Amino acid sequence: MPGVSLDCVRAVLGQFGVEPTAIDSLGCHGGFSGAALWRVTTPNGVWCLKAWPITFEIEQLRHAHWLMRQWRSAGLDYVPAPHDSADGSGCVTTTGHIWDLATWQPGRADFHARPSTGRLEAACRALAELHHAWKPARPIHGPLPAVRRRIAAAEQWQTLVRDGWQPDFRACEDESIAAWAERAWIVLGFTARRVHTWLAAWAELSLRLQPCLCDLWHDHVLFTGDDVTGLVDYGSAKTDHVAVDLARLLGSLVEDDPALREAGLDAYDREAGFSGEERALVNVLDRTGAVVSLINWMRWIYLDGRKFPDEDRVAARIAGLVRRVESW
Repeated sequence: MPGVSLDCVRAVLGQFGVEPTAIDSLGCHGGFSGAALWRVTTPNGVWCLKAWPITFEIEQLRHAHWLMRQWRSAGLDYVPAPHDSADGSGCVTTTGHIWDLATWQPGRADFHARPSTGRLEAACRALAELHHAWKPARPIHGPLPAVRRRIAAAEQWQTLVRDGWQPDFRACEDESIAAWAERAWIVLGFTARRVHTWLAAWAELSLRLQPCLCDLWHDHVLFTGDDVTGLVDYGSAKTDHVAVDLARLLGSLVEDDPALREAGLDAYDREAGFSGEERALVNVLDRTGAVVSLINWMRWIYLDGRKFPDEDRVAARIAGLVRRVESW
């Protein structure tokens, strides 16, 4: 990772009380959050060291650690176990970064390379187990944060466009990203305003809420053979309805394949129970989530000027979203 020396990494590991025998830099490991990863080998096992941008809220990270420990105590060994830092906080702060350390989970994020109904069902069962471990003893009900986030994002986008803003596609040096972004701009012209319509019936409903991952996608689900051996990255965990995780997972793994989507929902239902109303919510959250993802990419690239180390993956991500939304 640019700006982070090996000496810095060793110093951070020292604050976790870890003496490495090998340190392998993984860069952003295909992610888009700006975080960087290292695989750290020690005499006592293998760990994943992660450097989050300094703008990341440290209390959010500590909350994620608390949730991860709940899962591990429930016997879910596909959840990483966080490592305490020397001061007991679980985090180390240096100039420009917030660091945490957790067990390295075995497996590969290779569902797209080896898709099958059995693997999809395994992923949905693992998610159901995770949700069960996080379910509060006293039910909590309220409006759905995911619905409100999507409506707010679409309304902010429409306000931005009405005020005359439009992307300067020449500002993006990668021709593939720019080409797909131009198609995204056209698609958003007729789908952004539909987000509120799609979600209107859900906006004021009060449903059961609990901790959720809120960013469970293909690259966060690790398989060894057909078994799930890792559900990773808890930085976005927050209170919401469990449908938000199923929407993100199914949309990422199988997109709009009706048979596979039903197989995944059935697997979750057998493990945790899931009503017809909740199935409908999964579909609408998936659809509106794809539109809002396109909005986010357009803002990140052309409004915020963010740069990403793997431009081919960015172009592929935008292309996949555009193709899906165009097909509706």
